[in-house]
Amino acid sequence: MFTKRNFRSFKSLLPGVEMRPLAFEEKTILCEFKLEKGSELPSHSHPYEQTGYLISGRLNFRIDKEWIIAEAGDSWCIPENVEHQVDVLEDAKVLEAFTPIRPDYLPDENA
Repeated sequence: MFTKRNFRSFKSLLPGVEMRPLAFEEKTILCEFKLEKGSELPSHSHPYEQTGYLISGRLNFRIDKEWIIAEAGDSWCIPENVEHQVDVLEDAKVLEAFTPIRPDYLPDENA
């Protein structure tokens, strides 16, 4: 799939956390996230490898037991089933890829 210009809308996942799928195929999905200052992604894990890049903003990021302040230009890769969480310190824009593909992040049939 090639996406020249994304036409999909953002959908709310949690208060202050919005996501839209950009491009996907059978094994990988690339998503854009908008995160509002003060919001949080609570501690969780999932069966997907997660690779991300922080375009703008600042995040207090925990991967397993290590806390890291992520700033624009930082990137990460979280293995499957590793616990992680995020506190949003400044409004942020993030790109993340997940493999295998996350069915819950696929666009609606009509979108």
